[in-house]
Amino acid sequence: MSSRKYTIARYEAQGERFEILVDPDRALELKLGKSVSIDKVLISDTVYKDAKKGLRASEASLRKVFGTTDVRKIAETIIKKGELLLTAEQRKKMIEEKKRQIIEFIHRNCIDPRTNLPHPVMRIEMALEQSGAPIDPFKSVEEQIPTILKYLQKILPIRMAKAIVGIKIPPQFVSKAYGYVAKVGKILRSNYQTDGTWIAEVEIPAGLQETLISKINEITKGQGEVKIISVK
Repeated sequence: MSSRKYTIARYEAQGERFEILVDPDRALELKLGKSVSIDKVLISDTVYKDAKKGLRASEASLRKVFGTTDVRKIAETIIKKGELLLTAEQRKKMIEEKKRQIIEFIHRNCIDPRTNLPHPVMRIEMALEQSGAPIDPFKSVEEQIPTILKYLQKILPIRMAKAIVGIKIPPQFVSKAYGYVAKVGKILRSNYQTDGTWIAEVEIPAGLQETLISKINEITKGQGEVKIISVK
């Protein structure tokens, strides 16, 4: 085995588990969407079913799940779709950065219902530490906010300023748009027209209005519609 430092990337599918040894920093860059040569990411050309025990994955299992035995193609799938075991240093750095983004989001989008004013950043930071709210370095801020607010509400009087938006999505974009909308908002009303067009009313954090409009435009190539109904 190489003397380079390494970590494990793991992927499970169809009842099979696959593991590869990778360079921690370069694998993380690849997982986060940066352009990195897979040859610089891989520590070895072996795909394991259990790397710690040195048990290799069979060619039959590789073909069943990946449709190939090409290690480089398989490795990209494992890293991008699977779990990357971060080093302690990487995890600490990523969690601190995500925590900073979460605190800023809460400061911009949440209020103290007693005063209808934002909580100071320092107060949010202290409450977040005290609450023990879990922070996932790979999930977006928007995905994590509902859970984090439940933790904070045990310590702080706090609520999210909400916006109600109307959405109209052409049928060919519904699958992708629905998945995004369901992650960042609460679908209040939903129906489909005879041609498959999706029409919905969705409650979202007020600070996400511009982000939602931009993302829907991106997903639908400008053919979707978003209308702000109310903000409260």
